[in-house]
Amino acid sequence: MSSKIAIVGAGSVGATIAYAIMLRNFASEVLLVDVVPDIVRGQTLDLSDANLVSTTKVRGATSQEAGQANIIVITAGAKQKEGESRTELIDRNYKILESVIGAMKPIREDAVVLLVSNPVDILTHIAHKLTGLPRNQVFGSGTFLDSSRLRVFLAKTLHVAASSIHAYVLGEHGDSQFIAWDSASVAGKPLLSFPEIQELDRDQVEKDIASKAMEIIKLKGATYYGIGACTASLCEAVLLDKHEVRPLSVYVESLGTVLSVPAKIGYNGVEQIFDIPLSYQETERLHKSADSLKEICAKYE
Repeated sequence: MSSKIAIVGAGSVGATIAYAIMLRNFASEVLLVDVVPDIVRGQTLDLSDANLVSTTKVRGATSQEAGQANIIVITAGAKQKEGESRTELIDRNYKILESVIGAMKPIREDAVVLLVSNPVDILTHIAHKLTGLPRNQVFGSGTFLDSSRLRVFLAKTLHVAASSIHAYVLGEHGDSQFIAWDSASVAGKPLLSFPEIQELDRDQVEKDIASKAMEIIKLKGATYYGIGACTASLCEAVLLDKHEVRPLSVYVESLGTVLSVPAKIGYNGVEQIFDIPLSYQETERLHKSADSLKEICAKYE
């Protein structure tokens, strides 16, 4: 069966997602869409050189074609200008999303829409409203990349594979995100029981994970490899119905807003949302994060 993934926004992030999807070789076709035709043409020509090692084809497409893809990845969005408030940035991105989603309509009824643009939690909320799709079919990359950074750091600390570490960054992908230390484990053993972890300055670890993107941006101008790999793996989990659990921007009924918690994803999008054990302090931080996001999202009902 032919499977299509549309990527709206063919800049560095969009192209890297396309490349990562090609290397994983699980989709029939990747459709690139951008307001600048030459960027699409350049990226597709460049990416076609990778077809020696992949059967996934990449081509430019119209917004209408993108709206009929199995998965629609939205990377398009405005970057924050110097001196610009968060509210002003969200307003600009609202207009971009409105244009992008409007151009794709009518959107395929069973399409899964994956938001990568920031602020991802708020834009996921807005995208759900604009697409009119069920909540389970619209979600954001959330703190998946932050959690991946955490697991890689902990893997180096404990000298085990990152895949063997179960730990999450939860809440808003942004200022109020936090590490759920109490529920983290390795081989069924609580992470906090390891002497190497007890010796860490956990507050500093949290700051380092949260600020890693800014450090990369300061050094090279942008980040795209991590989010490219994470997004490609999410697309694979949806398309192949893998039922993987990842921390993603999803609507949490009990909190009344969109933020990152562990969610199972498959062909229908978000198939289950999990509550995980949190300490009293972590629970407070989750609710504080939710309250902050709920206040902002209320402006875009």
